[in-house]
Amino acid sequence: MNIEQAKSIPLAQILDKLGHQPTQQKKNEAWYRFRDEKTASFKINIPMNVWYDFGVGRGGGAISFVQYHLELSGENFAVTDALRWLTNMMGNTPKISPVIRSNEKEISTSSSLFVDNVSTIKHELLIEYLEKRGIPVSVARRYMKEVKVVNRETKKYFKALGMRNEDGGWEVRNAYFKGCIGRKNITVIRGSDPNSNGFHVFEGGLDFLSAIIQKENGQHFKEDIYISHSVSILPKVTPYIKDYERYEVAYTWMDNDEAGKKATVSLDNFFKTQDQLLHKPQNRLYRPYKDVNAWHMVKIGIE
Repeated sequence: MNIEQAKSIPLAQILDKLGHQPTQQKKNEAWYRFRDEKTASFKINIPMNVWYDFGVGRGGGAISFVQYHLELSGENFAVTDALRWLTNMMGNTPKISPVIRSNEKEISTSSSLFVDNVSTIKHELLIEYLEKRGIPVSVARRYMKEVKVVNRETKKYFKALGMRNEDGGWEVRNAYFKGCIGRKNITVIRGSDPNSNGFHVFEGGLDFLSAIIQKENGQHFKEDIYISHSVSILPKVTPYIKDYERYEVAYTWMDNDEAGKKATVSLDNFFKTQDQLLHKPQNRLYRPYKDVNAWHMVKIGIE
């Protein structure tokens, strides 16, 4: 995709791909809540195909918006990076196929729930939950937060562990609840070595924490990390890795159930479309256990 082609892509389509819907739309303009905010402050002029974010005082065209999005996501955001992202996201190119886990028991997100407060993990029941899963709170605090989830209708609330995703939503869980508050998306965590040639794909946050304890003695992976939180949204990893010249090795950590096996095949099929990308599934490490966390718990003596 060249610059002129990129400029012609309607901003509304790009925002839709990112999961953003207008809160107000007229003939010539549309308003969006682009960040966590009560009043929409992001506007696009539809005929001119330009945007302006009143919250930060920035604006421009389609390419500059993608650069803005990549910058907020902690990605490289040069024009060439924006063009690659647009080609991957908007073009008719190979993508990771989704997998549906029929018996998935994740509680559906309710619009009545919202995250009211975010803080360092300190609630004793959350620390106890982490300990039962074999995760030291010192490790969890580097990647998770303690979130207060409130029900707008009943005013009741509960505390949970939260991991932020790339759309500003929160993947939350405690001993009784697992779900997403806000828009569902993957979580991207950059590796400790910016020149590393590999990346890891995990299905869940606890799997990721378990892996760094078992493989890196609690220290961060040098490679980049992509956490899908659900195999159904694995396609959202596609634009981050497709045709990324630095990547040469893909490590995947899917569950050892039927859906996890299908997800591993789906990832493998996509990786085969990428030049010189070697796929190294890690399932052999934690067979016959269901997932990485279950394997980790056995390794440290937790029944």
